[in-house]
Amino acid sequence: MSALSADRNTPRREGEKRVIPVAAATLIYAGALVAINAAGNAVPFSAATGLKSVGRAERRVNNTGAAGEQSVEVSAGIFRFANSTAADLITKADIGSDCYGVDDQTVAKTSGSSSRSVAGKVFDVDAQGVWVQIS
Repeated sequence: MSALSADRNTPRREGEKRVIPVAAATLIYAGALVAINAAGNAVPFSAATGLKSVGRAERRVNNTGAAGEQSVEVSAGIFRFANSTAADLITKADIGSDCYGVDDQTVAKTSGSSSRSVAGKVFDVDAQGVWVQIS
């Protein structure tokens, strides 16, 4: 492609919603923290490496078939998830730091000795949990 020499109608897409094919034999609950696995399919977040956080599931999807037979709509943004415990408890001092997915509703302060993937950035912490920014 060469540089423009005239006006161009460039399509625009909102950056908050994505529709992602779901991995085979996978159930994703509404409100779950969702990731993309190495195959490019949506899975519930878990304590695993190599996952890429993509957002919160907008509805429950139960893909009982092959990968991609069902898709899930996820939203990027700032969402509150459960806080981990003990040494992995996230505090206000961690605002702005990465947090790591323990499961599809819990985040932790550390990678668990490199056994967890980044879920997002700590945006805030309150008595009900951790507000996580997912882009």
